[in-house]
Amino acid sequence: MSTKKTGPAARQGSKPAKGKEGTEKLRKAALAEIAARMDGKQAESKGGKTPKGKKAPKEAKPKRVSALDAAAQVLAASDVPMRAKELIAAMEKKGLWSSPGGKTPHATLYAAMIREIAALGDKARFKKHERGVFVATSHAARAAKEGA
Repeated sequence: MSTKKTGPAARQGSKPAKGKEGTEKLRKAALAEIAARMDGKQAESKGGKTPKGKKAPKEAKPKRVSALDAAAQVLAASDVPMRAKELIAAMEKKGLWSSPGGKTPHATLYAAMIREIAALGDKARFKKHERGVFVATSHAARAAKEGA
């Protein structure tokens, strides 16, 4: 004879109910759980614990301006072409963006600007004026007006 438990009692880890009364109790508990799930609520578990509820939505934090976006704003407002180091200093001075602790933010900005120029071509916000020097395009001016 096998002593293996089957059915809902085996899954709950409790002793199997004996007789008709025990089976009826388990059936009612299962029906109550199904009804609660269909209503979008979780049934209270045994032991008096409160059911798990949905987490409260987090407050939307203002989105941080990226280095590229800040550089586009600075270049759009500037009349002169600028290098990456100058852009980083101007962005920090205006409070648009500050380095999160990197040692070479100017190199990261330079590489990101080059990638944008390569990917977007004429639609990029930046244009190389000469080696290491960038100017804003009309796309940067439009983006700066929309962001302000």
